Amino acid sequence: MTSTTTEGEGATNGEGTTKPSAGSAKRALAGRLSWGLADQAASSMSNFAVGIYVARSLGVTAFGVFSLAWVTYGVVLNVSRGLATDPLMVRFSGVSQESWRRAVARSSGTALGVGCALGAASLVVGLALGDRVGPAFACLGVVLPGLLLQDSWRFAFFAAGTGRKAFVNDVVWCVALVPALLIAARVGGVAAFVLAWGGSAAVAAAYGWFQSGIRPRVTGAREWLRAHRDLGSRYLVENVSNSGGSQLRAYGLGVIVGVGAVGVVRGAELLLGPFMAVLMGLSLVTVAEAARVLRRAPHRLGKFCLLLGGGQAVAALLWGAALLLVPDSGGEFVLGDVWAASSQLIVPVTLGVAGAGLGTGAAAGLRALGAARRSLRSQLFASVFYVGGGLGGAAVGGTVGSAWGVATATLTGSVVWWLQLRTALREHHHNPTPEARTP
Repeated sequence: MTSTTTEGEGATNGEGTTKPSAGSAKRALAGRLSWGLADQAASSMSNFAVGIYVARSLGVTAFGVFSLAWVTYGVVLNVSRGLATDPLMVRFSGVSQESWRRAVARSSGTALGVGCALGAASLVVGLALGDRVGPAFACLGVVLPGLLLQDSWRFAFFAAGTGRKAFVNDVVWCVALVPALLIAARVGGVAAFVLAWGGSAAVAAAYGWFQSGIRPRVTGAREWLRAHRDLGSRYLVENVSNSGGSQLRAYGLGVIVGVGAVGVVRGAELLLGPFMAVLMGLSLVTVAEAARVLRRAPHRLGKFCLLLGGGQAVAALLWGAALLLVPDSGGEFVLGDVWAASSQLIVPVTLGVAGAGLGTGAAAGLRALGAARRSLRSQLFASVFYVGGGLGGAAVGGTVGSAWGVATATLTGSVVWWLQLRTALREHHHNPTPEARTP
């Protein structure tokens, strides 16, 4: 079995974890962030490769069916994270190895249980639907347990500060994808590609079991949910409202302006794709790092979150400025005919991403504090602003108006996140509470 202790740490403290020196702590932080970026790069590359390969193999209509299964997986993934891995990241980042192992056994069992339950529902729905869509959802139901278990290992490793293992696990998935997709291409059909995608994830999930040496305890799911219901129920609503807001905006934009507008917006978002991969990679480790700061130096949490959010916002603005310098020939090479319309959205989309980056700093702080009620309140406000701004802007100014409406809404939502964090920090200062509990 491989060790799950945090890399780059020094002397042991009374809790069984280690207390690093200032220099080693910075090096360890840089190492964990680097592994978060590397892991997200591997995950993003595999997702991009799957999308391109399936689209080229199946054509537009069949790829649309595959995308429906993919979007459904995204919703189920948010359910699993809210109930299983988000509480793990908040309460068991940087704790003793024994405590981490007990928690991971139950959190991974919860993720596996969610996959089995919702997978069974997807299987039944798929069999009832039949036709083109039915087989895709039936096969999704078969592979959901493996998909969710693989994702749970990633967060478990980052909670322990061993992001290297999460990266290796995603690389295993990428390697397993290659023969699986080749076989699916020979078989043909959406169902074959869903099975190839999810089956290769199951290979990585099994390898994660080997990496950690921890057996997921599905029987511990009820205990886990009961012990962390104060966080899990709110994170569940928060996560689903986050993904649901984007879907409602896309559907509404298609109705108000037309389906082509959705493609134009998606094209502009793809231009921010490399930066979004960085943002998502950082999100894997920010809550764990904020929890460590809270545990070791609570008075520095606000500054940490400000540097985190501010740094991401500045990076997004710099990336957007660079996109404005791209010649039309270069943009057309990447997006083809979509470039002409999408390039007009670079400024508002960049401002929206910068606002989201600024807000993630405050979100990491709220989750580290375990302030689930304030976190949920912030996310609900942000989602309402997002949908309202996107659809209201579309009604007034079409595609461009929707982009500016989303940018305004995202920046406004970021203000709400920071106001909630400031209040939560004051409450914690006057009435500190333990950040970890035994599952």
